[in-house]
Amino acid sequence: MKAVVDTNTLVSGSLWNGPPAGLLHAVRTGQITLVQSPLLWAEFVEVMGRPKFATRLGLAGLTPTQLADGLRRYVTWTSNATIPLPPELRDPKDLMVLAAAVNSHADVIVTGDDDLISMKLFEGIPILTVREALEKLGRPTK
Repeated sequence: MKAVVDTNTLVSGSLWNGPPAGLLHAVRTGQITLVQSPLLWAEFVEVMGRPKFATRLGLAGLTPTQLADGLRRYVTWTSNATIPLPPELRDPKDLMVLAAAVNSHADVIVTGDDDLISMKLFEGIPILTVREALEKLGRPTK
């Protein structure tokens, strides 16, 4: 399953246990192909460097760069090509997630963002929560 995964899901999965961590486990075991555009990846790296995550990273013995480098080996890249702003998109910042999905012909978009989840589908690509994506893989969560 080729999935564009949004930044907050990647951050949660990288720093805490729970369904997002299970999603990243599926990435590392090859059940999910993680798709990112350079813009999405830059956002992830920037967010990981925020001071509010320093303690959590320190407990894991990692710097933001080390964490990003460890995950980068699993990334399949797509272009930053833009797409027209859909009228139903409530937060224009989410356009880069939709664009990555369209540009890569992703199977799904995985997010915890209510603005995206409320769309349910974009250009034929399902927009799923982490739990829904794991269930689709046959890995139900508790």
